[in-house]
Amino acid sequence: MKLKALITAVALATTTLCALAHDAVEVQNAWARATVKGQMATGAFMTLTADAGATLVGASSPVAGVAQVHEMKMEGGVMKMAEVKGGLNLPAGKAVELKPGGYHVMLMDLKEPLMKGASVPVTLIFKDAKGAEIKQELNLPVAMSAPGSAAKPAAMDHSMHNMHGDKPVTK
Repeated sequence: MKLKALITAVALATTTLCALAHDAVEVQNAWARATVKGQMATGAFMTLTADAGATLVGASSPVAGVAQVHEMKMEGGVMKMAEVKGGLNLPAGKAVELKPGGYHVMLMDLKEPLMKGASVPVTLIFKDAKGAEIKQELNLPVAMSAPGSAAKPAAMDHSMHNMHGDKPVTK
């Protein structure tokens, strides 16, 4: 009986050490943006730091039909968003920020709205320097802006667009 307990303890210790060796990507300040009824996509944001370097190659979530690593960038004066082909490089020891307007995890074909104050499970998929796949399970808080930030989402000023056919105000 003692031998069985010892074998179990060694197996658990080995599993824990393997898990620690593969948990080489630190995730900080993770959150997902809340949605409104009918909205079919949103973003998840965080800061990733890989001790030995890695590549964020994908993501998944039970609340989304599709989850991809995306980048938003200006091209010829137009904001464009697209999947990052081949994954997002995480240089060893360097923090890489996934934030609104830049790199992010895009959750698409949402099965339900993501309500502020709820949480959403997301699995990040990495490849380490040796090509081994590592999955990291997260439970992200859902918010309108980054948790802990005092900033509210910026409201867009449309006053100069004359959207309602009103005559422009002249002084």
